[in-house]
Amino acid sequence: MNKWKSVMLPLAAAAILVSGCSGGNNNNASPAATAAPGGEAGAATAGAKQAHTFTALLDNNPTFPYSKDWPVWGWIKDQTGATLEVQTPSGKLAEALNLAVASNALPDLMYMPNRKESNKFGQQGALVDLMEYMDKLPNLTAWMKQYPDEAKAALSADGKMYMFPNQGFGETNRMIWMYRQDVFDKEGIKAPATYDELHTALKTLKAKYPDSYPLSVRYGQIPDEMNANMTVNYRTGEGAYYDFDAKEWRYGPTEDSYKEMVGMWKQFYDEGLIPPDFLSLQTKQWQDMVSTGKSFVTVDYISRVDFFNNAMRKENPEFNMQFMAPPAGLEGGKQLNPYFHYMEGGLTVASTSKNIEDIMSYMDFFYSEEGRTLSSWGVEGETYVKEGETIKFKPEFTDVIEMRKQTGLQTSGTYTWIDFNAHLSLFSADLKHAYEEAVKYDPANMQPRPAFTEKENEVISITGQAIKKHRDESFAKFVTGSRKLADWDKYVEEINNLGVDKLLSTYKEAYDRVQNIQLSSK
Repeated sequence: MNKWKSVMLPLAAAAILVSGCSGGNNNNASPAATAAPGGEAGAATAGAKQAHTFTALLDNNPTFPYSKDWPVWGWIKDQTGATLEVQTPSGKLAEALNLAVASNALPDLMYMPNRKESNKFGQQGALVDLMEYMDKLPNLTAWMKQYPDEAKAALSADGKMYMFPNQGFGETNRMIWMYRQDVFDKEGIKAPATYDELHTALKTLKAKYPDSYPLSVRYGQIPDEMNANMTVNYRTGEGAYYDFDAKEWRYGPTEDSYKEMVGMWKQFYDEGLIPPDFLSLQTKQWQDMVSTGKSFVTVDYISRVDFFNNAMRKENPEFNMQFMAPPAGLEGGKQLNPYFHYMEGGLTVASTSKNIEDIMSYMDFFYSEEGRTLSSWGVEGETYVKEGETIKFKPEFTDVIEMRKQTGLQTSGTYTWIDFNAHLSLFSADLKHAYEEAVKYDPANMQPRPAFTEKENEVISITGQAIKKHRDESFAKFVTGSRKLADWDKYVEEINNLGVDKLLSTYKEAYDRVQNIQLSSK
């Protein structure tokens, strides 16, 4: 029994191996239209076909559970020579990773759910710093030059890179505004472009449907995401945010524009345009309101377009949930959606592995154009066909989930860099339209996500949480009227006294540190 098996048996016996998710980042260009970052470097991986077997702890999604029989493993082996001896968690991934690291008998490759975990294990010495092996990663090196923001987001606080960066899959994390186009059309209401127009539209709907709350969001389930959606169109942030124009870190919830936003939501509340319990509304309650015609405008993940349409059209063929352009909050302001289309999880390499250099060659394949196409579309003739420069899945693949179940494509451990057009090609016309429109309202820049040191994490978790708690409580009081907006200046003083300056200094220090890191091999 090899070392990996000897580790996994006690893990399995303890029944703590887990499942997790997958993800990626923003990229809408077709493979044909996108130059291979690796260029000639791709040839380096093309020759790396010597047979290897690597052990791997991968995530396991219950919707498309891992199978050793998926054809994707054979396709990857054909291209790289590598076979993965995969184990998947049966419990929580975090617990499985903790045990595996504590055992000091790690698999070669491990899927980590987020950078916080990979940075923690990396700084403990359990993971390889990829920056030390850039000479073995020519395609990744070229990719990092093309996507420096994504590459820097993958760095730890000490300037090391413990996780292979992802890109493309995060598109599934997009959040958008949606509206019942059929109801708006029936009532002759134009889709709003500003919050003032939204206010007018909601009042019209309330007058026609008195029992409704025309706008509802599941704020209570995902408050941070909802705050981000609410603040982005008031040119502020839900917490500490980087102002790219002023080139400085700012704190949104004390700004005048944030106060304007609070005032608008208070108006919605006072006029019965949003549910009285919108701050605590849970997913099931929100779904029921939208699906039963009690709400006509909402904000949520983009896949909800199909979620509602597919279910509701069975009994109401007219039901038509569609993308709605985000309303601008300030006069002359931009219409924006928050930048959520990135992915936190990814693959890491154990520092105890005896195959580190071979693994680097293996993983580098996924940053080549060939690797991206294989990871996204599979193999020409087997899963996709080309029509000119356009790639299409073969007709038997009509649904993303079924495609993943049948092929293993875009499941844990089978990609890093994804062409999201592969997903897009299998979506409904409504969802495809939503994606095509949503990219038009992307912010110019992704908010920086610098990694923090242990000391900085302490500030974030103690000072940051105290500030956030006061922000949330005050938002609720201002909107519901239990505290007057006339108290705004006092609120600003209170929240500043909790340590806003200290929080902003922490973000600035972490951000400046990352900015000064050179993305070159050592």
